[in-house]
Amino acid sequence: MKIKAVVATAKGGPEVLRLQDVDLPWPQGPSDVLVTLRAAALNPADVFFRQLGGYVEGPSPFVLGHDGMGVVSAVGPAVTTVKPGDRVCFCNGGIGGVMGTYAEAAVVPDWQLARVPDSVDDATAAALPLVSITCWEALYDRANVQAGEHVLIHGGAGGTGHVAIQLARLRAARVAATISSPVKARLAAADGADCLINYREADFAEEALRWSGGLQVGFDNAGAEVMQKTYRAMAPYGRIVSLMGIAPDDADLNAYNLNLTLHNVMMLTPMWKHLADRLKQQAAIIAEALKLVAGGRLKIRVAESFALAEAAKAQSCLESGQAAGKVVLRIS
Repeated sequence: MKIKAVVATAKGGPEVLRLQDVDLPWPQGPSDVLVTLRAAALNPADVFFRQLGGYVEGPSPFVLGHDGMGVVSAVGPAVTTVKPGDRVCFCNGGIGGVMGTYAEAAVVPDWQLARVPDSVDDATAAALPLVSITCWEALYDRANVQAGEHVLIHGGAGGTGHVAIQLARLRAARVAATISSPVKARLAAADGADCLINYREADFAEEALRWSGGLQVGFDNAGAEVMQKTYRAMAPYGRIVSLMGIAPDDADLNAYNLNLTLHNVMMLTPMWKHLADRLKQQAAIIAEALKLVAGGRLKIRVAESFALAEAAKAQSCLESGQAAGKVVLRIS
């Protein structure tokens, strides 16, 4: 079948993205589901893959996007968990081998879909999957955040940071967040941050150490330099989770001398390594996060939305770092 999709025509800047007709093979396997998409969310990984190419090379046009939300249009003969008309969301595709969600439709295995409660709107459901998986795996599965622990979240008002603050607070942890402006400080405070540190005006490591006496958990989504500075603020036997890759130790060997545990968190690994059991676990996380949203215990903040044809503009917005929350594509 023919659909419209935003294709990365080359490696490069946002200008390489083009809306064009592509072939979406359907029907496929007996457990596959055809989803007519209503919304898709952007993630920093989209920018990475646009610039450098996908992890997996495939014969299909390279369509970016991991997060999607839509309505089930058709199902394979073995599908019993969803039916046509159901609202669903998922994290699938966009790494080169499987077509992503900057498109009018997607084909997704039934066991990667989560049904969207009626009270959760389309944009929220689209923005939720990848960020909820990332923060859940980082803070709950890897760092095992406990009640009363002191946690530092970098980029507290961003798409990842605002969800991380809330999940840590749901475990009754105390949370410090780095921010860059009074507006972002107010947003992070509304999400539950106890301590707000403007990293442009103060040494965040000194402030976090003063506040906590030594952090039990650090959440790095900013890169090596920030992670190395975070080592100085940690308590002995603290845990750091990094979405950006583990940084070398600092000049004072704080990571070594404080006996820190350092975790890489790369939630796309199950997708590009085809780890079905892990993908099913991630779908279960999406379902749990949707329950939290429907129950008013978790909020996914959508900062900006763009039409599908404006994907290049949406990526420029994401790259600017100014969006206080998630950036979403509207798909008719």
